[in-house]
Amino acid sequence: MYAANKFEDEDLKAKLPEPVGYKILIAVPEINEKTEGGLYMPDKLKQAEETASIIGFVLKVGVEAYSDPAKFPDGPWCKEGDFIIFRSYSGTRLRCWAKSSASSTMIQSKP
Repeated sequence: MYAANKFEDEDLKAKLPEPVGYKILIAVPEINEKTEGGLYMPDKLKQAEETASIIGFVLKVGVEAYSDPAKFPDGPWCKEGDFIIFRSYSGTRLRCWAKSSASSTMIQSKP
């Protein structure tokens, strides 16, 4: 159901917002156009799947994320480049459009 796209477009990376404070910028995988059986997925279903997604790739971490030693005594739970699981329907979502007209959903969330 998810497309295996790598996030390597340096121009797009430069345009992404910089998470400030304790925020984390997470990329959500794109939903495939077709199911494994070859059926095209309706746009509404793809959008619902993206919103309910619980898998993400950490793009950037704010400077204050995981800085509280009382709350995170063992250090950060994740770092840039990690795949994570998070609560569905959480964070602030925004869309970034790549050159190929494919979109990526980004979530700015707190740890």
